[in-house]
Amino acid sequence: MTPAQGTLLSNINSPADLRKLPVDELPQVCKDVRQFILEVISRNPGHLGASLGVVELTAAIHYAFNTPDDKLIWDVGHQAYAHKILTGRKDVFYTNRSYHGISGFPRMTESEYDAFGTGHSSTSISAALGMAVASGLLGNKKQQHIAVIGDGSMTAGMAMEALNNAGVSKANLLVILNDNGIAIDKSVGGLSRYLPVITTSRTYNKLKDKIWWLMGGKTRYGANSRAVVKQIGNAVKATLLKESNLFEAFGFRYFGPVDGHDVVKLVHLMRDLQNIPGPKLLHVITVKGKGYEKAERDQTFFHAPGIFDMETGELKETHCKNQPPKYQVVFGKTIIELAELNKKIVGVTPAMPTGCSLNLMMAKMPDRAFDVGIAEQHAVTFSAGMAASGLVPFCNIYSSFMQRAYDQLIHDVALQNLHVVFCLDRGGLVGEDGATHHGVYDLAYLRAIPNITICSPMNEEELRNMMYTAQLEGMGPFAIRYPRGRGIKHQWKTPFSVLPVGKGQTIREGKDLAIISIGHIGNLALEACDQLSEKGIEAALYDIRFLKPIDEELLHEIFKRFNKVITIEDGCIIGGLGSAITEFASDHGYHDVSIRRLGIPDRFIEQGTLEELHHECGIDTEGIRNAGLQTMQHSNFRIDY
Repeated sequence: MTPAQGTLLSNINSPADLRKLPVDELPQVCKDVRQFILEVISRNPGHLGASLGVVELTAAIHYAFNTPDDKLIWDVGHQAYAHKILTGRKDVFYTNRSYHGISGFPRMTESEYDAFGTGHSSTSISAALGMAVASGLLGNKKQQHIAVIGDGSMTAGMAMEALNNAGVSKANLLVILNDNGIAIDKSVGGLSRYLPVITTSRTYNKLKDKIWWLMGGKTRYGANSRAVVKQIGNAVKATLLKESNLFEAFGFRYFGPVDGHDVVKLVHLMRDLQNIPGPKLLHVITVKGKGYEKAERDQTFFHAPGIFDMETGELKETHCKNQPPKYQVVFGKTIIELAELNKKIVGVTPAMPTGCSLNLMMAKMPDRAFDVGIAEQHAVTFSAGMAASGLVPFCNIYSSFMQRAYDQLIHDVALQNLHVVFCLDRGGLVGEDGATHHGVYDLAYLRAIPNITICSPMNEEELRNMMYTAQLEGMGPFAIRYPRGRGIKHQWKTPFSVLPVGKGQTIREGKDLAIISIGHIGNLALEACDQLSEKGIEAALYDIRFLKPIDEELLHEIFKRFNKVITIEDGCIIGGLGSAITEFASDHGYHDVSIRRLGIPDRFIEQGTLEELHHECGIDTEGIRNAGLQTMQHSNFRIDY
């Protein structure tokens, strides 16, 4: 799928082509880009709202700056679709987030215009500052460095650390604050209240800008003219703004707020800013979903909708009422039930209430559910503080984002043996979001930490009972890891029962080989066992349930009965379940047992459907079945095909 012939966009294959156009044709280019994004994403799901909101900003940056020589870094990157379209990828944009297609996020190996790979939030200022410092040291002082960061991403500590460092540097750095008041859900916290103060104080901003530009030329104050302006500015702030400017306090020259959808004015402003040395911050006001009324009205839903009808905005995917629920919904409903039973339970999430379904608790128990913004490190230690005071926090963090708070998990929770329940959503491969979002390292990075209990449910009912078990008095750090998407049970809402910690279960009896699984992937292993049975191979299936403490009694039973064992996990092959089983066998002298480990290979897995990625990694039903066949063939077992 390509842009319609005859449009301005159809003739743009690079920013150099864009810069050949008169500036007054840029609004039409933006209309073409916005229409093209809508046409493609309505058929091939992706991150819609964020990219629609920065079309004009994207065009202005590539028009005003000499990319790729000037370096542009997008924070997170789910807003970079217009960027990809204008930088030579419009003809393959239909493959966005597809298997062997282009990534849904900026990726350095994909294009020279992707100056830095992103996917997690709040990294852009640090990366751009590093590039700017390197450019100065290498003698390329004219090179421009632009970091585009949203108001949601700005809440993270890493962004503040970068601002603090950049403000005292002399780096040629422009930070563009894309302020639309929303990440996936509405932005929260002190910064979200502060930005509108700057935005609405038109009197102060107009006065500040007029004085600044007036004094910037040749005046009788000479070199001290702008120092005088700063003194004037400090005086008027207290009267007009009621507080000082946060970014200027960090050492940035602040410009704005400006209309992020006036592409012509943005171009002129950015050209002017190139002549001002040092760190600068341009505050741009945009609307998420701009240009598509339905996305503007329901910004959370259209952050990343499925296939939808452009005219009506309705999803085209059919949702059968008989489908099992998503694990996320089970979490959201179960935590409310538990909180009604246990008044000590509270919920915490770093800016993902809708995605993880904590929004259900926030609506019913607003005083006991907390969205702390994009701040995973804070979320963990905030939870630790509540646990230290006697509460039982359920801290829900996407698995790949939990990586950002590893030190806090070790130092603030596990070391002090505090009762924090970590619900690690999106565990395992997540599909089209690709390498930056796959939650495949959690089993391995958690297993090395003392004091922590690690478990993963095979279905929704087990998730429910693991949550119930985790909140019981006397538990320490407790991690429950579950996947994105639907489970397998329709009747999951059964009475709560306590699961014995550290105990697995036998799912299927067999005599020829043993398969040990953990989590939802065990359902595929069960299907593989049925297929092996058709080949005359009776495989036993064990759901280990708890990776730590692991069920040693069950493992002794398995190794005494079987000399052929396969482990299966939707996690990295190094350090997870397979490693734990291998270590157990070695430690207990089971040297005559053949152990085959299935899991995510030691490389980064790109985007695709879950079925495609499971197949690539050999952990789909076919891959598990084939592993069983090969294991039996190596033992001279007769297989009738």
